[in-house]
Amino acid sequence: MNKKGHVLNGILLAIGLGYILEPAGDVATFQTIAATLVPVTLGALLPDVDTAFGKHRKTLHNIPLLVVVAAYPIYFGNLQYVWIGVATHYVLDIVGSRRGIALFYPLSSTEYGFPTGVTTSSKYADVVTVVVTIIELGIIAVFVHVVPGVLDTAVESLPYTVENATNVLQ
Repeated sequence: MNKKGHVLNGILLAIGLGYILEPAGDVATFQTIAATLVPVTLGALLPDVDTAFGKHRKTLHNIPLLVVVAAYPIYFGNLQYVWIGVATHYVLDIVGSRRGIALFYPLSSTEYGFPTGVTTSSKYADVVTVVVTIIELGIIAVFVHVVPGVLDTAVESLPYTVENATNVLQ
């Protein structure tokens, strides 16, 4: 995708995250949108910095960069949402673009992509960006609202509670 598509993706993601994390549509929703808008959009643009140096869709379009950006808040306590922008940039380039990205660069220059994408100059690029973003938000919503409930139910259905398991082990 092109820079315009990644900015569109970041903005739509921030709005969607606001409603996923704070679904009431009140002040908290808009505070969440404001808190995520800049970091997610910057993260969505970060991998394309490699157009100024290195090899585009290789140097900063890989798993090592995502790991560094995802670990950043753990060590420094800020930039919590940047990794979401980077991860969704990768998804957009893999699913929405014909070329794909080199996920394992510098170990491998092989580019991975789906055959579903369009060229970055296509008149359908914005439509593909919106569709991919909606799918991303759907997956995020499942992880935020469905998976925790499923995990809680699974843990509650276990025959032993944490206390019982501790007593059995003693």
